[in-house]
Amino acid sequence: MSKTLVIGSTGKIGSLLLPMLQQADIDTLAMARDPAKLAHLQGIDFIEANLEDDFEHAVSGCDRVVFTAGSGASTGPDKTLLIDLWAARKAVDYAIKHHVKHFVMISSRGADDPDAIDSPIKPYLVAKCMADDYLLRSGLPYTILRPGKLTDDGGTGQITTRRPEQLSAQHIARADVARVITRVLSTGQSKNVIYELYEGETPIEDLIA
Repeated sequence: MSKTLVIGSTGKIGSLLLPMLQQADIDTLAMARDPAKLAHLQGIDFIEANLEDDFEHAVSGCDRVVFTAGSGASTGPDKTLLIDLWAARKAVDYAIKHHVKHFVMISSRGADDPDAIDSPIKPYLVAKCMADDYLLRSGLPYTILRPGKLTDDGGTGQITTRRPEQLSAQHIARADVARVITRVLSTGQSKNVIYELYEGETPIEDLIA
C-alpha cells in the first residue's frame, strides 16, 4: 500500500486535508515541526521534521508527496525564500532520491508569470514560480495546483479551472483545495498537469480526472 507524505500538515490547507485523506482511506504520514499539534488526530501517523533543516528522513518510504507548506502572510521575504522556494526544492530532491511516484505541489495563481501581477505578494509568486519550474524539470510525475485567493469558508465542492475575468471572482475556499488534493490522490490520474483552481459551478469530480 502506498504512503503519502503531507508536508505542511499543520497549515490551513494541511489541517483540512488530513481528515479528508483519512476518510478516503489514503495511508498518510503527516510531517510537522511540532507533532503535538496533530495529537487530536487519531489513526494518522506523523513524523517530526523541520523544513529549514534536513528532512529527507520524512520522505523515505513514501510513494507520494504533497507539498502544501507556506511561510504565511505574517512572515517576511526571508521565510518566503527558505520555505516556499528552498524547502520545496529540497522536497523535490528528496523525492527524486527516494523514487517518489507522484509529487503534488500547492502553488498559487500568478506563479506562471509573477511580472503580470502588480502586488505586494510578488516575492511569494516568484518563489512559487521557481519551485514549480524546479519540479517541472525534475522528471517526477507531478500535479501542480494554483489556487486563487484563498478563503476560510467551507467551500462548495464546485470549482472551475479557468481563470475568471473578474478579479473579484478569482478565489477558492481552502476546503475545496483540500478536496481537490484528495481527489487527485484518490484517482492517481492527474499526473503531469497544472490546474488553476477557483470557485465555480462544476463538481470537483467532474473536472479532476
